[in-house]
Amino acid sequence: VQPNNYSTFYDDQRQNWSIMFESEKAAVDFSKQVCIAKCNSSPALDSVLCQDLLLGEGQGVEGGDSLEVAYTGWLFQNNGLGQVFDSNVNKDKLLRLKLGAGKVIKGWEEGMLGMKKGGRRILIIPPAWAYGAQGVAGRVPPDSTLVFEVEVRRVKLSKECSGSDGLSVSSRDSPAPSPVPSSDGFSSD
Repeated sequence: VQPNNYSTFYDDQRQNWSIMFESEKAAVDFSKQVCIAKCNSSPALDSVLCQDLLLGEGQGVEGGDSLEVAYTGWLFQNNGLGQVFDSNVNKDKLLRLKLGAGKVIKGWEEGMLGMKKGGRRILIIPPAWAYGAQGVAGRVPPDSTLVFEVEVRRVKLSKECSGSDGLSVSSRDSPAPSPVPSSDGFSSD
């Protein structure tokens, strides 16, 4: 899906098609459904499925970069989005994480690579890349496939030299302290 709510794809006869959506919301909803359809049509999900909803701007994030993200997590149930089990969208605090630090589930570490500031992506994460056979008591049943919509609000690239103004795209304008890793539901334990 391109800017201006425009999408192109090839069919199985290698014919090129274009679709123009009435609104950004319609384009985003279509992209979500494409990702869910990919999941439902794969015999076994053995890695993270990613679909960009909005591309964002700037450089793609890599391991070592620090991000602040807004997210919503659903259980994948009945071939689609089930119950929401976690979200910080309407909360004051964004989730701060450093990619590659092992503080979030493996599916996030993998699925967020390449995202840009302002970008939104849907991730469908198989149990082995999430909470596995143990799940999360009271929230995520054992062996659950999870769906996350993640939006990168702020980025601090690890390659930036941080002089006095090295925080140009960082989180200095956020008064909220970093959440305690174990309280945000995404700690490695």
